[in-house]
Amino acid sequence: MLPCVVPQTGKEKRQAMDPNAAADGDGIFGLDCTAADAGVVLVPVPFDATTSYRPGAADGPAAMLQASYQVDLHDREVGDPWRAGIWMDRPAPAVTRHNADARPLVEALRDGPDPEALATVNRLCEEVNDQVTEQVRGWLEQGKLVGTLGGDHATAFGAIRAHAQRGEPFGILHIDAHADLRRDYEGFTWSHASVMEAVTRLLPEVERLVQVGVRDFCEEERQRIEASGGRIRTHFDADLSDRLFAGEPWAALVDEMLAPLPERVYVSFDIDGLDPALCPHTGTPVPGGLSFRQACHLLGALARSGRRIIGFDLVEVAPGPRGDEWDGNVGARLVYKLIGWALRTSPGGNP
Repeated sequence: MLPCVVPQTGKEKRQAMDPNAAADGDGIFGLDCTAADAGVVLVPVPFDATTSYRPGAADGPAAMLQASYQVDLHDREVGDPWRAGIWMDRPAPAVTRHNADARPLVEALRDGPDPEALATVNRLCEEVNDQVTEQVRGWLEQGKLVGTLGGDHATAFGAIRAHAQRGEPFGILHIDAHADLRRDYEGFTWSHASVMEAVTRLLPEVERLVQVGVRDFCEEERQRIEASGGRIRTHFDADLSDRLFAGEPWAALVDEMLAPLPERVYVSFDIDGLDPALCPHTGTPVPGGLSFRQACHLLGALARSGRRIIGFDLVEVAPGPRGDEWDGNVGARLVYKLIGWALRTSPGGNP
């Protein structure tokens, strides 16, 4: 008589797995985890229709998934976040379809105005926002920690809105080479260059926006920052560099950056906030930026400050040609750090 085999739950499978072995699961980071058993859900948004320089971020979620299999599960800083269960959702078919429909229209608009095409792109982008909001809200209602993987930075709006709809105020730590405070850049209501303008205009639940690493911005954006009454605090890359060169420690600068943030914080991380050597194929690379270690220290300091990281996005990761996995590799490691630090601040803590 054959023995009765009782199926294992996701938690039991994680307890039985060898974290020191090579990844052998199909899920992100090689984990064999289900949505029901996961404490963390990642929502991929393969959409980069309004990218103004070069596309590719739509392939970012798939690149990070592939690179994640090479990430060691034990981390010196954040411990073992895999034990909480990490599951990556499937891209919504509508998002993939809308990207395929919108991108050619955007390219055609570079050759001249077409009001009908512009209206179509704006409608498709708004539908993507609605889809992301619905998807993220559904997981939040199930008690999951939710991270969004772009796609261009415009894909973050739906996720931030889903957190705002929960009714509790929060701040945003925004790491980026760009201020993203242009209004309807190139006529696109939901441009990747306009996402934080839309957030601060449409989501009053966002009490404070703290920007770090900004080094490409226009006069309109500078005026918007100055007119915000302190709601937007921008730490320009050139100013930070000058203070570092003068001998001020990075840790002291980080404490100053984080000071205005409220108790609940959402992290919006554009990969181009880093030195472009770490993200050479991102859509709009800019010289300068944070080192990987500076970014990790910033996230760690946020978690250690007593604030709670309620969610995050990582956007603008774009894989290189001919199988170049460097951008995906850096992105996957940042995702693991973001998950780990966020779990450290959650009520249940990080295993």
